[in-house]
Amino acid sequence: MPLLARHGGALVLYARQWTAAAEDVVQEALLQLVRQREAPENVVGWLYRAVRNLAISAARSEDRRRRRHRLVAGSNASWFKPSDGAHLDAEAAARALAALPIHERETVVARLWGGLSFSEIAKLTGTSSSTAARRYQAALAAMRERLRVKCPETKSYRPN
Repeated sequence: MPLLARHGGALVLYARQWTAAAEDVVQEALLQLVRQREAPENVVGWLYRAVRNLAISAARSEDRRRRRHRLVAGSNASWFKPSDGAHLDAEAAARALAALPIHERETVVARLWGGLSFSEIAKLTGTSSSTAARRYQAALAAMRERLRVKCPETKSYRPN
């Protein structure tokens, strides 16, 4: 019976003590085993040690990521600055932006906050200028609908 079939489930269970990414950890341990110049004397023992070390490292990374996310979320940094007389709720707008698919959100942020042209966004994202413009328009439409507000129209729509 192959090594993975015999020990894979137990290794995943063992890794779950430390991390939610247990399957990834076991896979990485198996890859490390394959990369060894010589097979370890006790392959199963070596795998458990490798899984343990990788799982602890993954748990530390997860903890750092969670702390960073809490810190950023707690900073109350807003994507939108309310202006005098503005009818836009900054928190609702930030939620609407966060709800967009990543490719649309990336385009909106690059365009509005980065000031990039659609051709620059196209190069950045590996798409065409027209795709970047379509994503931008789709994102604005989705945000308008979610916010249930009418956004001011621009004088003219230029792709660049």
